[in-house]
Amino acid sequence: MPATTAWRPDRADVDPTVKLRAVQVVEAIGAWPAGQGGAAAAKRRVAALGAAPSLVDRAGPLRPDADEAALQVIDAQYGGILADSASVMVVCRQWTPGHAGGTTVDVRLSRARPRWEVTALHPGRPGAAAASLPTVARQVLENPRIGLPPAAEADIRSGRIHPTVLRALLGLAGTYRMDVSVFRSGHPLYVFGTDRPSDHPPGRAFDVWRIDGHKVVDPATPRRLTESFMRDAAAAGSYNVGGPIQLSGGATVNQFFTDDTHHDHVHVGFAS
Repeated sequence: MPATTAWRPDRADVDPTVKLRAVQVVEAIGAWPAGQGGAAAAKRRVAALGAAPSLVDRAGPLRPDADEAALQVIDAQYGGILADSASVMVVCRQWTPGHAGGTTVDVRLSRARPRWEVTALHPGRPGAAAASLPTVARQVLENPRIGLPPAAEADIRSGRIHPTVLRALLGLAGTYRMDVSVFRSGHPLYVFGTDRPSDHPPGRAFDVWRIDGHKVVDPATPRRLTESFMRDAAAAGSYNVGGPIQLSGGATVNQFFTDDTHHDHVHVGFAS
């Protein structure tokens, strides 16, 4: 198995403890030494964290039937954070003997003492690869300036990402190196805390957690870099660009927005 490192939240995060709790549960389920595979062993590891062992039953692809596994969390990003509830999308790669894959898990949490409680897991399920892909999809997959985690890559291969999204990615890649966290798989179905459908599940949005090697959540990331990326995303056709800073001058009143959920990434959404 490849060497991995435990993921740690950024100190500048809105609430680092929320993300850390979500990641710890995913790591406990998705990685184990030789001879400790299977649901029973995973439930013991989760129980040792003080979390509900029944979460293992909803872990989907994180629980393959293998003798050992390694897991690397790429990023943990808010799907939403409110006073008493949160969604954390844990983006990860996973290795088992003879196989490399991974998924993105929408981890739901509620505020409790002494720590946030993980209440549910919703792993991404991109579906089967399409028999053929349009040229723009193949170009995104092959572009070294667009970092794609396993679930996001599988979303493109499934043929479910809208061409407007793919064309915008290619256009932005001419100026920036970017790391995508999520398209559709592993993202909440609704804008967190509302009954409004998200643009992610229909394949009409993408989120970026790192630009030119700089994490969006890091306060040391130049503001001008984040701002220029957000403005260029709007120029690429996005009607809804969210990030850690509030920008003015959009084509519409609500084209740019910010909130606690988007403190750690740039959201780029499309109407069609």
